[in-house]
Amino acid sequence: MAAETADWLGVPLAIIGGTLRGSAPFLFVSLGECLTEKSGKINLGLEGTLLTGAMSAYAVSYLTGSPWLGVLAAGVAGLCLGAIHAWLSQRSGVSDVAVGIAMIVFGSGIAFFFGKAFIQPQAPQLPIFEFGAWSNYPPLQSALQVSPLLLIGIAIAPIMQWFFKSTRWGLYVRAVGDSPSAARAMGISVFWVRFLAITIGSFLSAIGGACLSLYYPGIWSENISSGQGLMAVALVIFARWQPMQCLWAALLFGGAQAIGPALQSVGVTSFRYLFNASPYIFTLIIMIITCSPKRTLAGSPGALGTNE
Repeated sequence: MAAETADWLGVPLAIIGGTLRGSAPFLFVSLGECLTEKSGKINLGLEGTLLTGAMSAYAVSYLTGSPWLGVLAAGVAGLCLGAIHAWLSQRSGVSDVAVGIAMIVFGSGIAFFFGKAFIQPQAPQLPIFEFGAWSNYPPLQSALQVSPLLLIGIAIAPIMQWFFKSTRWGLYVRAVGDSPSAARAMGISVFWVRFLAITIGSFLSAIGGACLSLYYPGIWSENISSGQGLMAVALVIFARWQPMQCLWAALLFGGAQAIGPALQSVGVTSFRYLFNASPYIFTLIIMIITCSPKRTLAGSPGALGTNE
């Protein structure tokens, strides 16, 4: 009986640990998309960017033996895909949605083609912080294993919030996102501000891919992203285009992702597919809640979704 109670006590710890492991990709992708959408553009191609980042990080980590070089390679891959998306999406008469779908196919194709050779080999993983080393309770030790990338993402969120509110370049991004015509009248280059916002946003999203392949689950496979790039778009809407709220939303999504495995660890197998689908259910709920025009538009950049 005591052992069974101890197992159930491990469930909340497993959910906490799963939240800390699974929220990092959501965090980086949502912050990247938040930056992009603040400039008035939508990047639906982040699923392809996430996959390319995961593959690039894993391949370079395996070939060089350095996971941090893998993270850098993921970021460079994200910059390249972001630059392509930024240039195409700003052509006259070109739809953001169409470019995003094309970039999903393009990014996924690159990842699958070059990643086939790295499905079996084991690449060096990122180091982790053992914040639970003081305890002798294994579930607690496991729950408090934290990736340095998560800590970097947590630090980026308030910095990005400050950037939007208190810097000249943040003002430029918000001006371009709210009213491109007014920004042009102020002498701001709408093209280049959006170009930088999209490429840097894609860079952050690709780092999210590195979190997947070099930390959790720590492998490279073609289905590693599980749609997290697309879910990030709904997550940003849920966060009302605020970086700090993206942080809390990412933790929420990461926790939802951890519910199924945590319950399975104590033998709860009923409705396991329902629990494993929790992040997708959250996404659907968010889309339903935000389908009201008043709620959807609250806090959104004025030019978002237009061809202006």
